Amino acid sequence: MQNTGHPAGSWYRATVDTPPVRPRLEGDVTVEVGIVGGGFTGLGAALELAAKGIRVAVLEGADMGSGASGRNGGQIHTGQRIDPETLATQLGADAARQLWDMAEDAKTHLHGLVAQHGIDCDLRPGLIHAWHKPRFADDDQAYADFVRRQYGYDKVSLLDAAEVATELGTDVYHGGLFDRGGGHLHPLKLALGMARAAETAGAILFEHSNVSRIEAAESGPILHTAHGRLRCNTVLLCGNGYMEGLDDTVDACVMPINNFILVTEPLNDPAILPRDVAAADSRFVVNYWRKTPDNRLLFGGGENYTPWFPKDIAGMVRRNMLKIYPQLSDVAVTHAWGGTLAITLSRAPFVRRLSRNVVVSAGYSGQGVVLAPYFGKLLERAITGDDRDIELLSRLPAPAFFGGRLLRWPAMVAGLSYYALRDRL
Repeated sequence: MQNTGHPAGSWYRATVDTPPVRPRLEGDVTVEVGIVGGGFTGLGAALELAAKGIRVAVLEGADMGSGASGRNGGQIHTGQRIDPETLATQLGADAARQLWDMAEDAKTHLHGLVAQHGIDCDLRPGLIHAWHKPRFADDDQAYADFVRRQYGYDKVSLLDAAEVATELGTDVYHGGLFDRGGGHLHPLKLALGMARAAETAGAILFEHSNVSRIEAAESGPILHTAHGRLRCNTVLLCGNGYMEGLDDTVDACVMPINNFILVTEPLNDPAILPRDVAAADSRFVVNYWRKTPDNRLLFGGGENYTPWFPKDIAGMVRRNMLKIYPQLSDVAVTHAWGGTLAITLSRAPFVRRLSRNVVVSAGYSGQGVVLAPYFGKLLERAITGDDRDIELLSRLPAPAFFGGRLLRWPAMVAGLSYYALRDRL
């Protein structure tokens, strides 16, 4: 999958200070914990481990935060990716409640992380889930009733079509759910702030150090890169959509896909998102958007499932934007970029102890802004002797994709294309 070393063409990259140049791994280095991936999960784990005095190193194939962590829509969603009623049916009421509490703890952790380390990442409250078809009203009503009744979560309220039109500045939706506990932020600022905090705590960060293979040696795993080897006691696989070829189990259950975003010039329309909340709609291939602090529209929409990005990202995403905001037809697009995330077949995160000294956390399926930094903390707990959270997460269904690594692409493209077609019917 593409990763050009920084979020090329992105508004995020254009609005951060130039980060420090970090070394690549050269020669042999020995640590207690080796982490593959310098995004939210890997940096979150590195920060927690270093704070405990554990010698830890992060190996990032490009720059810190240059993968999905620095390219995504920056949206803060509530709960796990699978709705709580479904989890209660699949795993039982107690496990579903624990997973809900975990996701709420992740939101608290995110806010604490930002405050503790002084990370200025444009954190803002509020998120609307807009219904592109009337039938989604019943789903959101059931969800709101369930979380209010079972978990005491009173931050959600239903909006009718007129209220959503006022909140969003468009009349194309049939209503929606407003979540005061959701929100949005600048994800690259968050990732770079986490990198600084991890280094301050004592973590070693290597960039342009792509891991080509993991050697299972008697003395402990060895992570191989083009120019060096990292010897360690434990490996954390935190590279999300950029880990193909490192582990067969991960390859079978976690699949990279690409998503795309544009940013417009500053808007002159105060009716669009007047309360500065984020929005996402009910389509299978989700449209999601928010305003930037300088009053631009950041809009994401469209996916592909190949190793290549489309030639005209701006044109592809702009078509989706204009279906929602036709009044922006004369507004210029100033930035457009793509990013590779990772999904699982069930959309539940794939968190497992693969062996005694290898643990993976990946496949956030669009929910990583909140969950991934906190799951880094849960990985630290597992390494230091408390496996309860990892054991709970490993109960989430994350079956292998049909056809294995070679045939999953055509099978998945056919399936996703079917659901994308349903969006348009």
